[in-house]
Amino acid sequence: MKSIKTKLKLNNQQKTILAKHAGVARHAYNWGLATCIKEYESTKKRPNAITLHKRLVAEVKSINPWYYEVSKCAPQQALRDLERAFKNFLTIPSRGFPV
Repeated sequence: MKSIKTKLKLNNQQKTILAKHAGVARHAYNWGLATCIKEYESTKKRPNAITLHKRLVAEVKSINPWYYEVSKCAPQQALRDLERAFKNFLTIPSRGFPV
């Protein structure tokens, strides 16, 4: 197997855009994690990524206008990653709780 190492040469505008996407994804993941924990404690059920995204749009995006500055894919993928982390935790306990 062969690998190639590359380095991105970004200007300041591109660095800002990437940082905004990372920030939105991090916020969505942390919000989703807190929501999953609360819902599991009350109903013993865990919402899936689609349900979480619908709630995110309804509850969070209206309060945080900076969500509209980035692609819709950033929070969607973060919530999919959270769903995958919970599935891995439940099927392979050695993976640990999602953080």
